[in-house]
Amino acid sequence: MRKNYKYYDFLMAAFVTVLLCSNLIGVHKVTYVNLPFYGEYVYGAGVLFFPISYLFGDILTEVYGYARSRKVIWSGFAAMVFASLMSFVVVSLPPASVFPSETQKALEMIFGQTPRIVVASLTAFWAGEFVNSFVLAKMKLLTNGKYLWTRTIGSTIAGEFVDTLIFYPVAFYGFWSNEQLISVMIGNYFIKVLWETVATPFTYWIVNSLKKAENEDYFDRNTNFNPFTLEV
Repeated sequence: MRKNYKYYDFLMAAFVTVLLCSNLIGVHKVTYVNLPFYGEYVYGAGVLFFPISYLFGDILTEVYGYARSRKVIWSGFAAMVFASLMSFVVVSLPPASVFPSETQKALEMIFGQTPRIVVASLTAFWAGEFVNSFVLAKMKLLTNGKYLWTRTIGSTIAGEFVDTLIFYPVAFYGFWSNEQLISVMIGNYFIKVLWETVATPFTYWIVNSLKKAENEDYFDRNTNFNPFTLEV
């Protein structure tokens, strides 16, 4: 008998919202912070919020299992495809004569993502999230459900590595200098992992609260880990 959960749908909606916002806002902007003994630390602005999707991914897999997390990942993927298609159509429509040309150029700059960036975003998200969920589910079995911090951080290290390794070279190689590309990749990767590490107490609180509220603590002992199915 399939269980009904109180908060699963809300977490799915929150995951998709964070994902869309982090991919539409800040993906083009590169910023920096001055660190003691290091100097200028360069990173992409979108990295401040994108790791929240991994936080949700960890929570979903830990509480509800890989299969239900897989449905959420595909929901996010579909939302990204639609958002990219909508952006392309809206930006490509000819502006009316009363529409300021400066506004059209601004729209093109912000929402007119190139096919490379779209492919990079979709591929990196899909691969990174599934690696994150798979690693967490397997580590939960290995630790017998203990030491949550090892699998939330460990899965993020693996998932964000795959995401970063795919997205930036596919999206910006040849457009950015090699130095800038490598600098942003390294900077963003460590910020993402640090973000997950800092959020660990918050993750513990949410996971423990959800397990109690949903009466669920899923272990993927007989799970089909094929990412191309939606069976639960």
